[in-house]
Order: sequence, then C-alpha cells, then structure tokens
Amino acid sequence: MAQALPKSPSVWVQAWQRLKNDRVGMVSLWIVAVFLVMVVLSQIGLLASHWQSEVGEPFAPPTFVGAEAKEAVKSEGPKIPNIDLSDIDPLTPFYKDWNERASKVQTVDATRAPTLTFGGDRIGRDVLDKAIKGAQVSILVGIAAAFLATLIGTVLGAIGGYFGGKAGDFLEWLYNVFTSIPYILLIFALAAVFKYGPLGKVFSSSIAPVVIILGVVGWTGIYRLVRAEYMKHRNREYVRAAEAIGAGHLARMFGHILPNVSHVVLVQLSLHVVSFIKAEVILSFLGLGVPIDMVSWGTMLAEAQTELVLGKWWQLVAATAFMATFVTAFALLTDALRDALDPKLR
Repeated sequence: MAQALPKSPSVWVQAWQRLKNDRVGMVSLWIVAVFLVMVVLSQIGLLASHWQSEVGEPFAPPTFVGAEAKEAVKSEGPKIPNIDLSDIDPLTPFYKDWNERASKVQTVDATRAPTLTFGGDRIGRDVLDKAIKGAQVSILVGIAAAFLATLIGTVLGAIGGYFGGKAGDFLEWLYNVFTSIPYILLIFALAAVFKYGPLGKVFSSSIAPVVIILGVVGWTGIYRLVRAEYMKHRNREYVRAAEAIGAGHLARMFGHILPNVSHVVLVQLSLHVVSFIKAEVILSFLGLGVPIDMVSWGTMLAEAQTELVLGKWWQLVAATAFMATFVTAFALLTDALRDALDPKLR
C-alpha cells in the first residue's frame, strides 16, 4: 500500500512561522492587538463611554506626579489666568466662568473626587478617557480609509494590468491626473469641500468624509504596484492553464492571480493604515477632520497647543504617547509582515 505523500505547508502557514520567529514583529503584534481590543471596547461603550463628562476640576494635574500636586489642587484650585489670550485661544471669555465653577468644585469632599491618571482638560474631562476615545476614532478612520484605498487600487490595478489596451490607457491617464496634484493639497481641498460645501450638513456628525477623502486620494500607490504585478502574471503558465479549462476573466483575475499577489496588497494595506492615521491627525488638528463633537488624537493635539501656553502639558503627552506607541508598533509589524510574505524568502 502506497504511503500518502506529506503535504507541504501553505504560503500563509510558512509566513506565520517566519513571523513567529521575529521577536520585534510579535511584540508589535501584541501591542497592536491590545489597541484593537481597546478600540472595540470603546466602540461598544464598555470603555471611555463617559469621556465628555466633567468628572474633575479644570486642568487637574495627573495624579502620578505625586501627592504635592494633588494637595495644591485641593488647597489652591486650578490656576486659570485671567489674562487676555483671545489672539491665541478663542475660549478666553469662558475662563472666568470656569474659575467660578472650579471654586465650587473645591467644596466637594476630596475623597469623592475621581482619580485622573492623566489629569483633566480645560473643562475637567478625563484625559485618559479622551485618549482612548481618540484612539477609537483615529484608528477606525485609518483602517477604514486604508481598506477603501486598497479596494479601489486593487480593482483598478487588476483591470489595468490584466486587460491593458484602452482600459489600461484610461486608467493610466486617471492615475497621472491624481498624481499630478500635490497629495496634501488635494486632501485639504476635498476636506474643505466636505466641511463647508453643500454636503457639510449631511456628514456633519460622521467620520465618513475623512474616510472617503483619504480613500479616494490614497489609491494611486496601490494601483501602480498591483498593475505591475498583474502585467507579470497574466501570461504565466497557471493563468493559461486556467484559461484552457474554461475559467473566465474574473475567475482568472481574482481567483488565480490575486492570491499570488496578495502579499503586495496586504503590505500596502498595512502601510496605508499608518499613513492615514497621520493624515487624519493633521486634518483634525487643522479643524478639517472629525466633527467638533467627536475627539481624536488630532483634536487633542489642537487643544494641547493652547494649554501649553498655560503650562498644562498632560493632554499633549497623553495624545502623543498613545499615537506614537500604536503607529510605531504598526509600522514595525508591517515591516515584519513584509519580510514574512516576501516570495523571495520562501
């Protein structure tokens, strides 16, 4: 009786084995996984659901700076200056009211005050809750926009690379039109149209405009790489064999060629997540990103620039630490994935 031949491990199994041997990649994977779990818990309301609540004193310092800071807050209250900062801070007229409210907060028993690990913002909201909620918004925008850009770029690249001819020429013209416009200026122009144009009211409380803008603008790099891969694979033996047994164009494009170029698509998807998170932070920092009633890492950084004038640094540190940790871990994970999926290393 003939023995069954042992099955060779699949491409994905081999890639997973190489990834497991990469210590930096695995640590990065765990960090990214923790952030994604945090995003899911925040999305369903089990984490940071009360980030808008004024749970502490305005500008309450972080508790980890020591007992002296907490005693200073209890005895003196928050130090909100009554100086004219209207040129750099539009909320200057409200400081007097905040001072009055802060003095009333001091009458409450100190033992009942919540612990604000990362301190409070200008109206007493927990900065840690804001950072977690900001992670949810920024990461969701980055992932959703990356999926949209990858979908557009992959489909158009497959059509252009597989068929060529007039369809390929038209897509090349479209690609050249998009790439001829400076990337950041195109994003700003579309963001201004969505925010102040006729569609502004429709999307006034949604992250959809940011996702659409980044996805529509960011497909060009993926298109170029996928098109080149399809041009290399369309005349190979396995594609000709599929054609010989009656496989149609769609089956050959997405059933046979796409799995063999999926490593390119996956790596580009990962790279675009990092790129789009940074782009969302910039847009929100400039007031062209998420709606005003939402929080992201970009809006936190925008608030922090005025707080720094007053010596309040903790919101800047919280937003920067969260963003830097996730972006760095995701970038290192992308590098590890690229090495694990590289066909030359198989």
